[in-house]
Amino acid sequence: MAVKKLSVSLDESVAERAASAAASHGVSLSAWLNAAAERAIRIEDGLAAVREWEAEHGELSVEELAWADQVIAADMRA
Repeated sequence: MAVKKLSVSLDESVAERAASAAASHGVSLSAWLNAAAERAIRIEDGLAAVREWEAEHGELSVEELAWADQVIAADMRA
């Protein structure tokens, strides 16, 4: 996999907490930030997919959203 080196700036407190989180997971700060960026991208992609679906089919109902919350909660427990 190709890697692109970047220079980024973070708020001091964010940088400290990110470094601490990376250390607690036993990974480099770069690896931790990469994983965090991948999660954020998946969330953005998912939200875009929901907006697209709703544009075609209408807004999700309260019941459908409650079902989705249950699926997510169960997945997080697993």
